[in-house]
Amino acid sequence: MHLFYTPDIAAHATKYTLSEEESKHCVRVLRLDEGAQIMLFDGKGNLFNGEIIAAQAKHTEVRILSVSVEFGKRNHYLHLAVAPTKNIDRFEWFLEKATEIGVDEITPLLCERSERKDVKIERLNKVITAATKQSLTAYHPILNNTTKFTDFLKLNHHNDYDQKFIAHCLDKEKDSLSGLIVPKGRYCVLIGPEGDFSSSEIGSALQESYHAISLGTTRLRTETAALYACMEINLVNRD
Repeated sequence: MHLFYTPDIAAHATKYTLSEEESKHCVRVLRLDEGAQIMLFDGKGNLFNGEIIAAQAKHTEVRILSVSVEFGKRNHYLHLAVAPTKNIDRFEWFLEKATEIGVDEITPLLCERSERKDVKIERLNKVITAATKQSLTAYHPILNNTTKFTDFLKLNHHNDYDQKFIAHCLDKEKDSLSGLIVPKGRYCVLIGPEGDFSSSEIGSALQESYHAISLGTTRLRTETAALYACMEINLVNRD
């Protein structure tokens, strides 16, 4: 069944009109007509079953038949703060795959050695939305604006995370991420740019109670390291 992203739908809605973009996709691309059943999700955990009652390219109307609350809710919360790669295609690949596997929040980090200083949030959100539809989940990951590393540490100093990690490549004593994860928690993981975090950034994170971690015995690309951490945390939290 076809899935449409409807972030402004009310939790107890009985009818809903698709946006012009989603209406055009529904009618002109998918060629759906009156009577066709579709699914809507608000990105906050509500999954709606609906029936098209007026199929128009600019405003398709849907009758809501039922709603599933907290559909596909995971037993943990994962925030990945990742320095965008110089090649934005690689960062988009990470966003797509992390969304499919399971992530709740993503912050693009601006670090001392970052080669990419900015990203197009609207474009990246479209990548996440498409991946959310692909994975058939009612939760749409939050994508924050690009944030300086130092500002991120300040903003998250008092956040309610059970565990906070920073992955880096310096030859220092580090523990394996999989051996540290306590199931069903709230996690924040920092992944640096291609040139890695600077020594001062690592030191600042450690002072803010981030735990230095290893992601295996090989040196990983930024997007691979971020996805590795995403997979490890989701594997530990399998029901």
